Amino acid sequence: MSRFLFVVPPLVGHINPTVGVAAVLTARGHRVAWASADPGLVRRLAGDEALVFPCAGPVLTGEDGVRPAELRGPEALKFLWERFLVPLAEAMAPGVRAAIGEFGPDVVVSDQQAFAGGLVAERLRVPWATSSTTSAEFTFADALAGMPKVADWLDTLLHDLRGRIGDPSGTADPRFSPHLVLAFSTPELVGAGVGAGDRIRWVGPSLAPRPAAADFPWDWLDPTRATVLVTLGTANTDVGARFLAECRDALRCRADRVQAVIVDPANVLGAHADRHDKSDWHDKGDVEDQDDKDVLIRPSVPQLPLLERVDAVVCHAGHNTVCEALWHGVPLVVAPIRDDQPVVAGQVVDAGAGIRVRFGRVTAPRLGAAIDAVLHEPGHRAAAERIRTAFRAAGGARAAATHLEELAVGAPSKEAP
Repeated sequence: MSRFLFVVPPLVGHINPTVGVAAVLTARGHRVAWASADPGLVRRLAGDEALVFPCAGPVLTGEDGVRPAELRGPEALKFLWERFLVPLAEAMAPGVRAAIGEFGPDVVVSDQQAFAGGLVAERLRVPWATSSTTSAEFTFADALAGMPKVADWLDTLLHDLRGRIGDPSGTADPRFSPHLVLAFSTPELVGAGVGAGDRIRWVGPSLAPRPAAADFPWDWLDPTRATVLVTLGTANTDVGARFLAECRDALRCRADRVQAVIVDPANVLGAHADRHDKSDWHDKGDVEDQDDKDVLIRPSVPQLPLLERVDAVVCHAGHNTVCEALWHGVPLVVAPIRDDQPVVAGQVVDAGAGIRVRFGRVTAPRLGAAIDAVLHEPGHRAAAERIRTAFRAAGGARAAATHLEELAVGAPSKEAP
């Protein structure tokens, strides 16, 4: 039996892929614990029984710690690193040290954006692996070769951070463990030649059962029409009103052949403005009038089982949403907003599995044309199904767990069958 400590940021998309890996390790008889700035979020995703060591750091609710939507390019990168990633690492470091001291892990599994995990593990001489929940970091690392000033700035930030919380004599980049990097994608999506290196393991998506959205009206779905899911994930509710409205209008124009499920956590479409306040919307999960047979607006949906029954997804190109759609062979319309999303959107388009539109400017007619294309042009579905095959062959959570087991016992990690 080995012990594994997962160090994660307070972000749903970064925790979800590790939940399946932790479940496999537990089923194989190992002990698993977590270190997080939001223990409640980890327990909501991993189960109430999860052992979580609390760390200081921001809990991202409302607008706390969220970058202003208007920031783009270098300003957005500067904000992300200086206002979130580096402060998060410094805040989490004492809790991570305490967790390692109390739990005694054989391996620390550090999220690529939870730098404290790798730096503290390096300092305490504990083997550590990187959980790479977005493949965009590999592309970004390669792109830095052409941006020497940006590369130098990041090197300085990481060097100074290591001096404060890690081993000043260490050399490892906390985003890429020298021992093992678990990449939750495959080259069929990311592109050939990206992230080459024998420490990187392309394990594909790690999917695990999640708490179901209450009372989803499955009988609302019309099997005679195509179904389109529209979602902007969990961290973009502040900027989604215009885009979701355009999606709704585009899909209503196709109601003779298409029905839509729109995820609207913040009720920005005002589906219940006349009958319910926002506490009703969040707490009760009310739906739009059941008389509306064309567009169903919900605050949340059981995304994984729903993807088994949809024909296309419109989304923000979040890595988890993209991978979950392609795991089911579903083509996409992607409208990236920020962070790694433009990179992931580019991967979708380059792989032929979808069409990219401009989040801030796209109109209902342009959205409608893109939706028609992914629904009816066979090339997009064929590409999505090709990636689906590669994803399922990669091994997912089971393969990731095997690589971690081998690291724990000091064996060289090999590709899982």
